[in-house]
Amino acid sequence: MPGAEAPASHEVVPPYIDVSKASVARVYDAFLNGKDNYEIDREVLRRIQQVAPEATLLGWDNREFLIRATRFIASQTGITQYLDCGSGLPTAENTHQVAQRLAPDSRVVYVDNDPVVLAHGRALLEENDQTHLIAADIFEPRDVLENEVVRKHLDFTQPIALHQCGTMHHYTGERYGEIMQEYIEALPSGSYVALSHFFDPETSEYSDLARKMEEIFIHSPMGSGAFRTKAQIESMLQGLELVEPGLVRCTDWWPDGPHVKPMAPVQYCIVGAVGRKP
Repeated sequence: MPGAEAPASHEVVPPYIDVSKASVARVYDAFLNGKDNYEIDREVLRRIQQVAPEATLLGWDNREFLIRATRFIASQTGITQYLDCGSGLPTAENTHQVAQRLAPDSRVVYVDNDPVVLAHGRALLEENDQTHLIAADIFEPRDVLENEVVRKHLDFTQPIALHQCGTMHHYTGERYGEIMQEYIEALPSGSYVALSHFFDPETSEYSDLARKMEEIFIHSPMGSGAFRTKAQIESMLQGLELVEPGLVRCTDWWPDGPHVKPMAPVQYCIVGAVGRKP
């Protein structure tokens, strides 16, 4: 679309924002009908909607999985500390809001390196002294794990909940399993990991859709979005005991009620799991 890389005329862009490339966080915000995105980000959504009209369900299923996984961890495991990678932009029901509602003493450290996320997040968290935000590359585990804020506010002698929800599919290299293993190895026994990921079901009905979406995401102004197979995603969960029902479509992971509406094809293309480290 000509001119898509320029902000709309009514949009005021702060000087620290690069609108020549779509931002992962801002694209997710567009998928969730948020207001913290620009024309370049909405262009990614429009391209995906050309092959998957219900594409916004990718964002909603991912978000609702994160909420349900956090609720499970907060209510069932006794864990009160969270490391949430790729926190994204503020929206309803963030990790700290879900966890602290159920366990008020919960501590959350968010990790992101998007300047918009950092600006919004720090303003949001100013009044919450149990929630913190650091700037780091989530695909460099050592930088995250050795960060002084992470070490100050999370006790690595006690179980920790690690969230990688909607993040690892934006790493398009081959080290995705190694990256996750580095995080998992650093967690103490009894910790939990929540992971959601774009998915190629490897079926005649949905694999073609997954590959079309992957092609659009990777060649869009965002430049990432890998739809991996079950075996590839399971390789990121090695060493964990998966909570039932295991690695399943996000919408099928302990839904809040029975499915009444038929599932859209795009909902078969995102999966999630929660695992415990023995």
